[in-house]
Amino acid sequence: MSDGPETDWSLPDDLPAVREALTSWYAEDHRSFPWRETADAYEILVSEVMSQQTQLGRVVEAWEAFLDEWPAPEALAAADRADVVGFWTSHSLGYNNRAKYLHEAAEQVVEEYDGEFPETPDELQNLMGVGPYTANAVASFAFDNGDAVVDTNVKRVLHRAFDVPDDDSAFEAAANDLMPDGESRIWNNAIMELGGVACEQSPKCDSAGCPWREWCHAYETGDFTAPDVPTQPSFEGSRRQFRGRVIATLKEYDELPLSKLGPRVRVDYAPEGEYGREWLRGILDDLERDGLVEVVENETDANGGEAVARLRK
Repeated sequence: MSDGPETDWSLPDDLPAVREALTSWYAEDHRSFPWRETADAYEILVSEVMSQQTQLGRVVEAWEAFLDEWPAPEALAAADRADVVGFWTSHSLGYNNRAKYLHEAAEQVVEEYDGEFPETPDELQNLMGVGPYTANAVASFAFDNGDAVVDTNVKRVLHRAFDVPDDDSAFEAAANDLMPDGESRIWNNAIMELGGVACEQSPKCDSAGCPWREWCHAYETGDFTAPDVPTQPSFEGSRRQFRGRVIATLKEYDELPLSKLGPRVRVDYAPEGEYGREWLRGILDDLERDGLVEVVENETDANGGEAVARLRK
């Protein structure tokens, strides 16, 4: 039994049966993703970073292409960062600074860890861009050495099945109480799969053969309310989209004066307009802070004294 903060809740008394039901269901049939077939920490880290803003079905092709290009941390660490960022942009994998951090993490693994990944969640967080969730996922799936993963899918499962309140500390406590000791790899895969194919926003309890129906509070009551999920901002027309266009354009042209870069980034660019020089400089300032581009002021050659933007090497 576990008591969550502010709201009483409890897990079933027969936890061994609950655990066995889920892991058997997962073992019998689950979606096939290539990163589920490996215990290589580098390959798993790449998949986790790519999956942060991209549907898993689209990640497969990008993941395989990335590993074809940079099959090990040594290869990625030796790569030109502009090439890594360019790959990220061309595959629409979200914020480009994630590519930068992945590149820096590979450098750390090579230079600070002699090419061997650290194996615990705490140690993995020493790598650039690796937060608590990603560190725990890599520790779980590569080394079977993690805590329970708590993502949006897992929260939805716990809330519906065991009436765990919509509270992060309660979700974490329940998830860790449920997970069998020393089995983070299969358990975390299984419970995320349950949320991904059976306990979706529109549940498929019977058609997906949910293994927890006999214990599930939502299945018993018919109340399939789920915790609120933050709405992902639209990519189309977003600042994130134009950051990607700047990177892609500079990768193609190497460097450009701002007057030529602007119209290539957006068709409605007008130097004195709403989407003009000031707007473009704001985008470039963001990318400079992330270490992805540099703007060289007052070039006096063929650019007539105009600032030039280029990818940072």
